[in-house]
Amino acid sequence: MNRLIVATIAIGLVVDRHGGAHGQLVVNVLAWAVFARLWLVSVPAQRPALLACLVYATAGEVFLSLVWGLYDYRLGNIPLFVPPGHVLLFFLGTQLAAKLQDGAEWWIAALALPIVAGLALAGRDTLGPLLYALFLACMALSRSRKLYATMLVLSLAMELWGTWLGNWTWRHEVPWLGLVTANPPLAAGAFYAALDLLVVSTVGRRRRQLPASPILTPSTVSHQAATCSARSSSR
Repeated sequence: MNRLIVATIAIGLVVDRHGGAHGQLVVNVLAWAVFARLWLVSVPAQRPALLACLVYATAGEVFLSLVWGLYDYRLGNIPLFVPPGHVLLFFLGTQLAAKLQDGAEWWIAALALPIVAGLALAGRDTLGPLLYALFLACMALSRSRKLYATMLVLSLAMELWGTWLGNWTWRHEVPWLGLVTANPPLAAGAFYAALDLLVVSTVGRRRRQLPASPILTPSTVSHQAATCSARSSSR
């Protein structure tokens, strides 16, 4: 599933940008088909996280792009492949985060700091420190730090690919704040960390009867649910 998600995002953005009049339509169908596939192969305990991610991602796109105006998609719309694309990226992040070594999340955060600071001091991305602060806040508020650190890197890779192709563009001047940003800002993953925090918190509230987990992902929720079920049946 992970390879399918990577191919869908990487190739889908190329098709959207260079696929002619029907390119975006093809990618819309493809993204929703892969999302449907992910939904079908997921156990019921995983699906609340996928649904929460879809809802939050859609609302976030409307606010960040259409209301705040931080970035613009090439056709001036929000492509229909974007919300399920966020879900696919979120799921991929949970899988990669589970393989991250202990302490690596703090190395990722530390390595990002001088770059963010340097771009801000150079006047190229003064929004960066605020985004980095948001990222650190997410790290502090949840024990899913490996997931947030993973998403910081994973989302930056996707942002670099999408902006290089021209699927979307971050506005240099940040509305409302009088700041400037790069295209893309290095700490753009902070928005994904916030998205993941909302998803993790929502699933955590739904599963508050389950033991706490350092990374509360759909997979760990599923494992914990199975464990609790087995314990109940053995009593």
